[in-house]
Amino acid sequence: MQMGAEQIAGGVWRLRAGNPSPMTGSGTNSYVLLGPDGAVLIDPGPALPDHLAGLLVVLGNAPLRAVLLSHPHLDHSAGLPALQAATGARSYGFGAADAGRSMPMQRLVDAGLTGGGEGVDADFIPDVAVKDGEILQLAGLQIEAIHTPGHMGAHLCFALAETLFSGDHVMGWSSSLISPPDGDMGQYMESLAKLAARDWQHFYPGHGEIIVDPAARLLELTRHRRAREAAILAALAKAPACPDGLAAQLYTDTPPALLGAAARNILAHLIDLHERKLVTTPQTIAPDAFFHLI
Repeated sequence: MQMGAEQIAGGVWRLRAGNPSPMTGSGTNSYVLLGPDGAVLIDPGPALPDHLAGLLVVLGNAPLRAVLLSHPHLDHSAGLPALQAATGARSYGFGAADAGRSMPMQRLVDAGLTGGGEGVDADFIPDVAVKDGEILQLAGLQIEAIHTPGHMGAHLCFALAETLFSGDHVMGWSSSLISPPDGDMGQYMESLAKLAARDWQHFYPGHGEIIVDPAARLLELTRHRRAREAAILAALAKAPACPDGLAAQLYTDTPPALLGAAARNILAHLIDLHERKLVTTPQTIAPDAFFHLI
């Protein structure tokens, strides 16, 4: 299934990939920004021939000056090699899949913690590494890169004036999956606050529809995570529990197929609470470890 391209603002086109799923919603959004001197593409999406063909149609005769990657998950990045072969454009990103990883997460990696199979693109290395706050002058456009780790340590959002291309950090249809060690709940909350400190007109997310009230959505996501944290602490006050057990208790409306992802979110909360010395575990931190209140 391939969705048609939509012009969502002056010079901004969205093409949704045909990869709908419980984790990607209606599919991954790719954005083509047409400037006075060519085009910039944000997130090439999955490796689907019809999606590549659609992107090339949107580009038309405009030379592609750069491909910006929000983060190296395969549903956002796997289409990059074919797109570069067709256009010769350079890729821009924060770094490889483990770039931006926090020290607590790195300690857990060194101790043997692995991810939950979220489709990390381990082969991605950007042609151009981008720093937080860097202003990119591309295709006659001025685009600001904003490092927003949380969903992934290497996650970037891209600002074009008061519009933010928010990747998987802020979406309207769902909250972000935070799956350690690639995801970090402490970083995620800090990144929400970082974005909330600025005024935005619209968010264009990596999945789902345009967010027309960014401030309200940022507040909603922050309150959601704080409420989930409070529920975890309340559950642990009754008895020690592991992430799977807590997910079954707290995600009562979640389909069984998504409880594994819910347990990864719970694990992320527990690691953050452990770092803040609010919970502990007699075991090495792991997806099956039992946590206790301190």
